[in-house]
Amino acid sequence: MQLDEPVHRTVKLFSDEATGYCVSLPRWRYPVVCNTNEGVVKYDNYEGHWGEQALLDRLIQSYAVEKSILEARKQGYCVTEQSLADGSIKLSVLVGSES
Repeated sequence: MQLDEPVHRTVKLFSDEATGYCVSLPRWRYPVVCNTNEGVVKYDNYEGHWGEQALLDRLIQSYAVEKSILEARKQGYCVTEQSLADGSIKLSVLVGSES
């Protein structure tokens, strides 16, 4: 899933307003808003009628993978990523080696 670069702004959702990095998912009526300062994701997909939940799940999975890789590399660890047949992603982190 290729998405445009997120833009930090305030947007109106159906019944709420949200500020953060806005991501427009394909065929979603309203954007997904990620407030990285508070660790909150806001969206309105009307129980799947205004946006497919699977697309949101993939976005959250992609974020978790990238954040995990960045944090591991900051600590000097080697990370490998493997896409699995069921759509999940396996990360392997080499923490240290035995002498």
